[in-house]
Amino acid sequence: MKSLEHEIQLEYIRASGPGGQNVNKVATAVQLRFDVVNSLSLSEDVKVRLIKLAGKRMTDLGVLVIEASKFRTQEKNREDAISRLYELVRKASEEPKVRRKTKPTKASKEERLKEKKKRGEIKKNRGTPAGTFE
Repeated sequence: MKSLEHEIQLEYIRASGPGGQNVNKVATAVQLRFDVVNSLSLSEDVKVRLIKLAGKRMTDLGVLVIEASKFRTQEKNREDAISRLYELVRKASEEPKVRRKTKPTKASKEERLKEKKKRGEIKKNRGTPAGTFE
């Protein structure tokens, strides 16, 4: 994976929520944009997995948008947004394990049938005993 730094666009916006005058005056929240579809740093299979992982954070044009407003300073929010992007890319870079079908063993089939038979007997015995009401 090549460096993504040159493909990241950062925009500083005002954070929502509590914080008094500071929130109204200072643009401390960060909106990170990363064009996944046109990225030269990622391979095609990583792009596909990243788009799937990103979910609602992807725009229709294939741009990943990450907003960070957890901290009170621009610098920490910027670091938070970038680390979240790298974490997503790291997860997308992992190839999923191939699932191999397995058949149940003969012993496990017999065990399951034995349990079913036992359960059926318990249920059959729940009714009112035969011959009690005449």
